[in-house]
Amino acid sequence: MFRNAFFICILLIPASMASHYAMAADSCQPVFDAITKIITTPSHSYSTGVLNGKARSTETIYVQGKSYMIVQGKWMLSPVTPNDVLEQEMKNRTNSKATCQFLRDEFVNGEPGAVYSMRRETENAKEDGQMWISKTTGRALRKEVDVDYGGAMGKSHLSARYEYSNVKPPM
Repeated sequence: MFRNAFFICILLIPASMASHYAMAADSCQPVFDAITKIITTPSHSYSTGVLNGKARSTETIYVQGKSYMIVQGKWMLSPVTPNDVLEQEMKNRTNSKATCQFLRDEFVNGEPGAVYSMRRETENAKEDGQMWISKTTGRALRKEVDVDYGGAMGKSHLSARYEYSNVKPPM
């Protein structure tokens, strides 16, 4: 159960993409690269959103080959590793239809960024959102995404921001 809930949260955080991966490489490559960097470099994400009509917030840390997440107010070491998350993200890229488009330049907390729109449709969900990517490092700075899971899961909205300095295991 925790593993599935964690995947839902984690995949929303890195969400996003193009009209089959090979065709999407040009327009979505900066987005794909930013998602990969969230998972493969020390990062701390702060996410808020609505799932099934309920407000949710969480924090996730990727560091030293491990994933940590706040669950019921306490940090937990996740059974889902960054490699698991990256593997799932790569499957999503291969098995989805996605499109991305550069929209504009915009600063995020004083850092120059490029804003991309992103749409991705997998067998499980449809995503539509925007990602702010650092023009200096290529890392994701912020993301807003709406996801339609269909059926009982319904729709969700997620807002996330990402930090990369002084990231340490929380426990």
